[in-house]
Amino acid sequence: MNHVLCGLTANTALPSELVDRLIAVADADIAADLAGRADLSHAQAIALVSRVEESAGRLAYEGRLTAADIDPAAQPHAALALLHEGVGRPEWARLLAADPLVEHREKLAGCPALPCDVVELLASDSDIRVVAQLALCATPDVAARLARHPHAEVRRAVAANEATPSAVLAALISGEGPASARRCLVCVREETPFVHDPECARLDCDLLPGASCDGSHESTMHDMHHAALRNPATPTGAVIGFADHPSTLLRWALATRPDLPSEVCGRLAADGTPGVRADLAENPAIDEALIRVLAGDHGHDVRRRLAHNPHVPLDVLTDLADTVKIGATLLPRIAAASSMEVEELAKSPNPAVRMLLAQRRDLPAEIRDALAADPDAKVVKSIAGHPGLSEARLRTMVDRHGSRVLAKVAANPDATPALLEDLAQHQPPVQKALREVARHHNATAPALLACLADKRARPIAASHPALPPPVIVELLTDTDWQVVEAAAANPSLPPAVMPDLVPRF
Repeated sequence: MNHVLCGLTANTALPSELVDRLIAVADADIAADLAGRADLSHAQAIALVSRVEESAGRLAYEGRLTAADIDPAAQPHAALALLHEGVGRPEWARLLAADPLVEHREKLAGCPALPCDVVELLASDSDIRVVAQLALCATPDVAARLARHPHAEVRRAVAANEATPSAVLAALISGEGPASARRCLVCVREETPFVHDPECARLDCDLLPGASCDGSHESTMHDMHHAALRNPATPTGAVIGFADHPSTLLRWALATRPDLPSEVCGRLAADGTPGVRADLAENPAIDEALIRVLAGDHGHDVRRRLAHNPHVPLDVLTDLADTVKIGATLLPRIAAASSMEVEELAKSPNPAVRMLLAQRRDLPAEIRDALAADPDAKVVKSIAGHPGLSEARLRTMVDRHGSRVLAKVAANPDATPALLEDLAQHQPPVQKALREVARHHNATAPALLACLADKRARPIAASHPALPPPVIVELLTDTDWQVVEAAAANPSLPPAVMPDLVPRF
């Protein structure tokens, strides 16, 4: 891989004539980056697809290609990309539905608004992967029909399709609708009963570990139930019975649904698997009484996830803040706190609570400034990124708390060039702070030169347009490929150097 060329493809200052030269030598990596260029012309887009057809997906998504640009027989990947974006031609779909490559038919089956005759062809395809893909993306009427397909893998895909009618999903779960499936991926290959060895050494085997069939296609049916439980279109009444199912994975999937009745939530709160209770704890479906019960649950991750529940009462959250490692994140309940609640939280004697509030970036100036002067370093670290803090306040933070808050101060959007230079020169160096300085839009050349001394900050600094051009040129021969790519992508790379970096054709 030529890392200089990979970097140049992303350089916004690259002249159009050099883009042409890159297209002429592009491989898959270079083409992928070129396809994302905002300045790519229509003619260049066509040339790029002719060079690397796989780039058509990105170009189609970006609206750079039209149906008139593509020959579906010679460029099936490009034709499929346009069909997937809904701008291909119906006759292409008919052509590709008979393509001998199953990969092409499978991708076609995932395209929207296919002609009815093409849907019929794909629904009767000889390869079950094609039919399953169609079922996954089908319209409600087609999904309902495919729910009766004799292959369990197709039914599993129907269960995951959010367009599948709710009554059909309920019937798939209950087994009271269509006749039982007659085959699955396991029993069409192996003599049943069969359980696939997780340590299977066969190189030609693509069955999933633990896949099994005793005639009832149990592993595929289990996956179908799991997909239906995850599907928001599946009616609540059809899923509540899984609260006592012997499969942990199915109970776990149920615990995430936001439509659960309180009685079902209560049963899941007593589940023996901490992961089930943890997912339930974050579920907005649980009521306050159950929240308070789960606040005393010491199972792994239960209380931390409860802190992320948007309906957790503030008094419960206050207690959790002392005992749960929440991290530098804005909790939904804190984000939704009223003006009066914000004032109360700011006055909390508990620094862990003030730290949670300090994660908000819309605080009134007086509360923001009070938290910036907080005696607790954790609170100051949380507020340090808040916009509107003056240079003097940011410097005071550093003077009082040193390296503990340096990185967060460096990440403040209002950090001045002078402050960033001082932070970059701090002794001892703070690596996280150097990375923040290196990506800051106000960073100056002296600050960036200091960042180059740190291995992890070096690639970030190499891409900064304030870096002196001679230094950028030197970095093109760096031993770290990430630095090389970043330097080549730097818009301050001297234009006179660029032509010498691109091969001529």
